Amino acid sequence: METKKIKIGSIIITIILVLWAVIQLFPLYWMFTFSLKDNSEIFGANIIGLPHNWIWENYTTALTKGNVARYFFNSIVVTGLTIALTTVTALMATYALTRMVWKGRKLANNIFMLGLTVPIHAAILPVFIILRNLRMTNSYQSLIIPYSAFALAMAIMISSGFIESIPKELEEAACIDGCGVYSIFGRIILPLMKPALATISIFVFLQAWNELMFAVIFISESKFRTLSVGIQTLSGSYTTDWGPIGAALVIATFPTLVVYSLMSGKIQESLVMGAVKG
Repeated sequence: METKKIKIGSIIITIILVLWAVIQLFPLYWMFTFSLKDNSEIFGANIIGLPHNWIWENYTTALTKGNVARYFFNSIVVTGLTIALTTVTALMATYALTRMVWKGRKLANNIFMLGLTVPIHAAILPVFIILRNLRMTNSYQSLIIPYSAFALAMAIMISSGFIESIPKELEEAACIDGCGVYSIFGRIILPLMKPALATISIFVFLQAWNELMFAVIFISESKFRTLSVGIQTLSGSYTTDWGPIGAALVIATFPTLVVYSLMSGKIQESLVMGAVKG
């Protein structure tokens, strides 16, 4: 009887998980099929079914006439440089705050942590005034610097737990062998921080890749627009043809799925390490 109860319970759990997976995957399916349809299928004739005619030209239209290829390149540049700048500065700051002894480090750490309490969009006006006075609007750095600054507090908080779990004896042994601060950081700390790097990279990627308000306000020239802003402008250019807009949405979503699928293992590893430590 107990075996039957266990089997029935497993079947019920499996059914629930399958239904939940279908619910989660359905938006991706709908968006992909949406990108391959014409207006007649999108607005009533075939809303959720597979396309009757697979219109792959929608992707060509989005990339060329819709200028999505340029927007995609801009997003890669902005997001990639934001991830690089945030991870490097966060790890170096965390090492200085947790391992090095100097006057005022607790105050500095508290100031960094205050960044977690400030909503990113609450600072739009002062950040815009600063960028305008520095003549940095309509440039890549007008997005890279604010994105990195607002992601720094979270990145420091994530990496602090990892650095604190690294035995200090490793650094002491390296110091005895003649390594300086930078050698210890580069040869001892960084190789042990790969899970933290993956975690920070995914969080920063999602923030920078999907951010809209800063990109709308700080960028007005088309050649510097990111995907989130570029897709918004397509609705005005293609009001009678929604297929290319769906194709642009697929192009914008695909990198997120690829990045998470490649780095999700590191995310799970970081969570397990945090649980074990706790």
